[in-house]
Parts: sequence; C-alpha cells; structure tokens
Amino acid sequence: MTQSLAGKTAIVTGASSGIGRAAARALVKEGVQVALVARSKDKLDALARELGGQTLAVPADLTVATEVDAMVETVAGAFGRIDILFANAGSYVPGVVAEGDADQWDAMLSVNVNSIFRAIRAVLPGMIERRTGEIVVTSSISGHQALHWEPVYSASKHAVQSFVHGLRRQVAPHNIRVGSLAPGIVLNELWGITDPEEIERRVAAHEGLRSEDVADALIFMLTRPANATVRDLVLLPQNQDI
Repeated sequence: MTQSLAGKTAIVTGASSGIGRAAARALVKEGVQVALVARSKDKLDALARELGGQTLAVPADLTVATEVDAMVETVAGAFGRIDILFANAGSYVPGVVAEGDADQWDAMLSVNVNSIFRAIRAVLPGMIERRTGEIVVTSSISGHQALHWEPVYSASKHAVQSFVHGLRRQVAPHNIRVGSLAPGIVLNELWGITDPEEIERRVAAHEGLRSEDVADALIFMLTRPANATVRDLVLLPQNQDI
C-alpha cells in the first residue's frame, strides 16, 4: 500500500522557483505542511500566500552555515518536527574548464554540495530520535554520467550521488529513507527557459520535462510502502539523447 503524506511536515529548499516551487505545490495538495526555503523573501511570501495556511516562508542563504542551522531550528519550532527534507536548492554552471571561472565553481559547489550536506546533518538528530524520516535530494542525470559540456556541475552531482548512497546505509536502521531524484533537461529558470510557449513546444516534442513532472516523481518516491526505498529515480525527456 502507498503511504499517505497527510499531516506530515516538510522542508523544501530552492522553493522560490522551478522544481522546488512545483514540489511545494504538490506536497500541499497531499496535505503536507511545507516550509518554503530560498533566498528570495518576496517570492517565498508570494508562494506562501498562494498555498495558504499550511506553509511557512523561511528566507535563508544555504551557503551560510549558521543560516542552515537557523532554518532547521525555525521549522522544527513552528511545526514541532520535520518529517521530510527535499534538498533541492542548486545552481548551474556549464562550460569549458579551460575558460571557466573558478569562483563561480566554488559558489556552485557551496550550494549543490555543502548546503545539502549541512541541511541533512541538521535534520537527522530529530529523525533518528523519532525513528522516522524521508530525505530526497535533487541530483541530475549528470550525477550518473559526466557530461562534457558541464564537467564541474557533473562533479557536484556525482558528489551528491555518493553521499546519498553512503548516508542511506547509515540511517536505514533508524527507519529513515534516503533517495536521489535525478532529472534530465527541466524547462525552467535554472535552464533559462521561462516562456510558456517554448516550454509547451519542447514538451510536445518530448525534448524537456516540466518542473511539475519532477514534483510528481517526488510524490511517487515519498508515498512508496514503508518497506520500499527508491534509492535513485532518473527521469528523462523521452527524446533526450544521453
């Protein structure tokens, strides 16, 4: 039997746009109380107004260690517990290594790797104490094979994959599930695609995913029976040639 998410609490990072925003909407529809986390207070407040009383806007810069800890403390204080962490915040820097900006790489790694490690570390004590919890990390097809046009981004997602696989085995005895959700091309702000007509054209051509497609996959992962863990879910546009 699938698990109901009604009455659970969740943190969604990167909630101000793209996959995070779609995930927040999907979780609220399932009856989840959702803490919306991102740097943009205005966007979070607008989304919280749209979604109603089951949400909490928590502006935070997840590259700052103290703000990660404060985020988790704020959410735990407001909701009483944290059942689900969707560690989704990320940035994207493609390009040729010989021409790359190392400072941009450092900033990307801080978001894509370090902030995820810190957020998970912060929620684990409560989950271990209650002997229950769900952690899903947004990875990428780039975490499963290195793509030549984005080698540093691929490296960040390979780090996420290794972490998720090791962590899953550590926390399984505490009834905590850990999984990786790895999409291919998603037609949203991260890829610089915001025009609705372009999105619909490329979806119709099977060349890209909607953010909502990824959110649906997240709900699938979270609602599996308690004895089943989706360790990795790779979701590609049907025509993505990778």
